[in-house]
Amino acid sequence: MNHIPEQPKNTYRITLDLAYGESRMDNILLNALRDQNENETLKMISRSQLKDLFAKKKILIKGQRAKSSSALAKGITYVDIIGF
Repeated sequence: MNHIPEQPKNTYRITLDLAYGESRMDNILLNALRDQNENETLKMISRSQLKDLFAKKKILIKGQRAKSSSALAKGITYVDIIGF
């Protein structure tokens, strides 16, 4: 059973569906944001702007603050970005 966590208010949610685990989420998230077409601001985000969002603790996985070095498991991960 796949439980979808509640999306916090004032966030943009991106769903990552990975065929295999990844050791760092920053590059995967950057690529996913650039590939989406729902939020133009996040589509154009720079690597340094994304790093700043991590530093300000504005990126969440399952409601928990994520680090750029957070590992991602195979399968579906819901990432929420505060302020978008």
